[in-house]
Amino acid sequence: MTITEPAPAGADADADGKNDDFPLIVSVDDHIVEPAHLWDRWLPAAYRDRGPKVERRGIGSMKHVGGGTYEQTFDPDGPKADCWVFEDLVYINKRHVAAVGFDRDDMSMSPITYDEMRPGCYDPAARLEDMTVNHVEASLCFPTFPRFCGQTFTEASDHELGLACIKAYNDWMVEEWCGDSGGRLIPLIIIPLWDADLAAAEVRRNAERGVHAVCFSEIPAHLGLPSIHSGFYDPFFAACEETETTINMHIGSSSRMPATSPDAPSAVAATLSFNNAMASMSDWMFSGKLVQFPTLKLAYSEGQIGWIPYILERADTVWREHRAWAGVKDIVPEPPSTYYYRQIFGCFFRDHHGIASLDSVGVDNTTFETDYPHTDSTWPDTKKVAEELTAGLDKDVIRKLMRGNAIRMLSLDLAP
Repeated sequence: MTITEPAPAGADADADGKNDDFPLIVSVDDHIVEPAHLWDRWLPAAYRDRGPKVERRGIGSMKHVGGGTYEQTFDPDGPKADCWVFEDLVYINKRHVAAVGFDRDDMSMSPITYDEMRPGCYDPAARLEDMTVNHVEASLCFPTFPRFCGQTFTEASDHELGLACIKAYNDWMVEEWCGDSGGRLIPLIIIPLWDADLAAAEVRRNAERGVHAVCFSEIPAHLGLPSIHSGFYDPFFAACEETETTINMHIGSSSRMPATSPDAPSAVAATLSFNNAMASMSDWMFSGKLVQFPTLKLAYSEGQIGWIPYILERADTVWREHRAWAGVKDIVPEPPSTYYYRQIFGCFFRDHHGIASLDSVGVDNTTFETDYPHTDSTWPDTKKVAEELTAGLDKDVIRKLMRGNAIRMLSLDLAP
């Protein structure tokens, strides 16, 4: 395997010295590989012996089934991985999830230990260094072992333990991961998805210490939970609106990715991954929840933006032509795109088509991400990628895309 080192801190200007004024980036979608000590240190003593723990194991075989689900076997003589063990779950840390620093062809779905990872995957001080060399001022990071909306703990057999693990994660997130970063690492919490009142309480608990971002499932029904239409989550939505907490929905946060045939390569699902965001946004626009909660903010993470113009056109056509029989006449009084432009944010990192359609996507509805440390990540070349994507755009528009919209979306105390 080959590890690639970035340029030293401060070496973000082009070789010819141009574009030094390109705005520092606020990335709305990056990821953490949770450090091995997290729940040992942050869980209350009464739960600690049953909390998630890291064990180094030999791996036999590993196959991605879909939606973050793997078929895996273990072999004491196989390649080693540091694995999270919790109740009956064994989660294997994988190189393609902690990919930064490896050559492209070495970003494989293979076992990995913390010793082999770039420290920025799990150490906040190292992450800040990697952000500096990547022209990134601030970063919002999604979980890995808890999965993208904390569904690992929702699936726990013991919900009392699951809630304790969620609170411990959030305490670690706020106090350790973000605590000494000077606002550069932006806290993103998880909630107990099985209880909307507990979820609302956790939103308010963390809002009191300055948190304005929470993970949620793009399609909760895929997790065996009530849908957003049911009214079940209204206490949670109300708490988010009240505290200006943005609901962030990452692709795969329903533990199901779009698939075709069972024998299709994983590249097919990766290509179609935006489908979940498209389905979720349609769900929300016709749910009436954006009418009921008119200042609630939603963010779609890693979904890209090129598909948005057509889904808005189609949703408005359905509302105009079919609302009398389609179940939305009384709950969606205006064209669905009204609520998108008012309350929803998309994000991109490689989407030339989306940028070409920016007038329809919405200059004020679009944010940027680096996806560190996944295989999609543009690190350490994010500034160059962003400059190429936004070439020819007005400087004020670039500033909105790279940071201004994210600052507004996440209620950040940063200069726009």
